[in-house]
Amino acid sequence: MAISADLGEKLEAVVNDLVANGRYNSKSEVLREGVRLVQEREAALARLLAAFDKSIDDFEAGRSEPLEDVMERLTAKYGRSERRSA
Repeated sequence: MAISADLGEKLEAVVNDLVANGRYNSKSEVLREGVRLVQEREAALARLLAAFDKSIDDFEAGRSEPLEDVMERLTAKYGRSERRSA
């Protein structure tokens, strides 16, 4: 199924430039790559939101601990790193 899209002057110029410079073989190839990148970004966002939802569920179920306790445990395990000023 063919898709027709109005990209506007700026995006059309970008697509034309990518094809003219040999980076892509066709306008369709540029647009397919763009859609693939959007899919990757959407998948990454879905993973982030799922992790966020899990952390909220864990907190609401009492599966969390105060930051001070975590920092104390990590400092005891790894020591305190000192910040260097530039």
